[in-house]
Amino acid sequence: MVIFYILVPMKWNHAIKDYTHYLRIERGLSENSIINYTLDIQRLIKFLEDHNITSTPISIDKEILQKFVYETAKLVNPRSQSRIISGLKSFFNYLVFEDYRETNPMELIEAPKIGRKLPDTLSVEEIDLIIAQIDLSTPEGERNRAIIETLYGCGLRVSELTTLKLSSLFFDEGYISVTGKGDKQRFVPIGETTSNYINIYKNEIRSHIDIKKGHEDTLFLNRRGRQLTRAMIFTIIKRLVEKAGIHKQVSPHTFRHSFATHLLENGADLRAIQLMLGHESITTTEIYMHIDRSHLSEVINSFHPRR
Repeated sequence: MVIFYILVPMKWNHAIKDYTHYLRIERGLSENSIINYTLDIQRLIKFLEDHNITSTPISIDKEILQKFVYETAKLVNPRSQSRIISGLKSFFNYLVFEDYRETNPMELIEAPKIGRKLPDTLSVEEIDLIIAQIDLSTPEGERNRAIIETLYGCGLRVSELTTLKLSSLFFDEGYISVTGKGDKQRFVPIGETTSNYINIYKNEIRSHIDIKKGHEDTLFLNRRGRQLTRAMIFTIIKRLVEKAGIHKQVSPHTFRHSFATHLLENGADLRAIQLMLGHESITTTEIYMHIDRSHLSEVINSFHPRR
């Protein structure tokens, strides 16, 4: 008996499914990172559909991708364009790695040159002003104060904050256990002020919430007894910043950046900050900081033998 094998061209949805599995298992990326990677591919698929182009992940060529990049450049800023190009290069590198393709059609497509964008940093006074806008007469107020104090006091990512567990709090030892990118665990020091505010919320507010099944160990809950979403944290902060009259682009990440910057300005070791932030590379930590020249001068005047 003769068996005939029919080669079925790889479809985009199959490619995305395999690529998602690779990002999750092989590279250990978080769900948020995986979503960002696949959104870039979905954008390309929509472009192909809008232009009636039937190319598959295997057959698509450089010319089509250049046209896509050109069209995309009209709709997004250079930074977003650069991210999309980087994401697609990673996707086609995966296809080459798995022997689906021989070459990466994105290889010679260059991303636009962009300068280093440093996020806004809040001063200690601005952080205090934001916290002062919280209505502590409500249960949500006590929770929101604990949230912002934790973001700033521990330098957490918003995803690390929303998934923080009761079982990860080791206040007697002065640490909390945090699950970072790629499900990597690290211990972060926590100050007495922050742990006190968490205890107030935990003992006086959270203990009276009807907690839904599956959320018993989650620290910060919404009024329905479920884990807070990233979007809710953004909304809480946006409203408080508006009330405080602060005209900066402030997000949960701003508190993390402020945490690192204030530590550095007060003489903390860069390596220690790297460990607390959960950065694999010290280079990432260096990019994270923007140090004004006056601080650099103080370092020279304090520590250099020729000061």
